[in-house]
Amino acid sequence: MYAVIKTGGKQYRVAAGDKIKVEQIAADVGQEIVIDQVLAVGNGAELKVGTPLVSGASVKATVVAHGKHDKVRIFKLRRRKHSAKHQGHRQQFTELKIGDIAV
Repeated sequence: MYAVIKTGGKQYRVAAGDKIKVEQIAADVGQEIVIDQVLAVGNGAELKVGTPLVSGASVKATVVAHGKHDKVRIFKLRRRKHSAKHQGHRQQFTELKIGDIAV
């Protein structure tokens, strides 16, 4: 069984036992959270799609860790103007371990 969930403005296809990295969630490590924004639930050939959400469906997940992704380097150059700009950014994430999917 799998589900398509929405968190942090992005959509993820998850199944029980998966580990995913999502936008940072304000929760402690080891805490269990419930994601109720489920867009679709599938089980083999059967697929239940919500309009926009599947009513009564939820996904339980446990917070494994918090961290930062690798640095993304930004370089802007204005040609022939003797102007260049360097920037960097490290996005924070929360790693989740997916528990059970309830419909």
